[in-house]
Amino acid sequence: MHTSDLLAIGELALRAGLATSAVRFYEGAGLIASVRTAGGQRRYERAVLRRLAFVRAAQSIGLSLDEIRTALATLPESRTPTKADWARLSRSWQSRLDEQIAGLTALRDGLTSCIGCGCLSLRHCALANRQDAAAARGPGARHLPAALRRHP
Repeated sequence: MHTSDLLAIGELALRAGLATSAVRFYEGAGLIASVRTAGGQRRYERAVLRRLAFVRAAQSIGLSLDEIRTALATLPESRTPTKADWARLSRSWQSRLDEQIAGLTALRDGLTSCIGCGCLSLRHCALANRQDAAAARGPGARHLPAALRRHP
């Protein structure tokens, strides 16, 4: 590939909507790769834009960097990933998204009566969390669906 076909870090960051420090972070984390010019400057193939979009989408649904790295490792190295490759990866998120949607719906529907904190300060908590039984399950909002508890 000719170096004129590659993107400089600033151009890549601008097109991806990221700071250059984020691009360097993702590269350091092994999520994207660059080549170096003779002068040591980073250059990126245009396909890295799709990888960065994938990283941001994956992070938005709560995937860890390790999970994202594992998913990206399934992509072919010999060619630019196709629409089918990206669709296969995104299908693996379906159950996680469904879980989060259900959790957010439950949170929305119950927000006016209880936020799942186990505090016993509301009349509803005395019914849903009799004698503070939720405390035995650990800290945090224990009545929230699991999909919502694992994300700060």
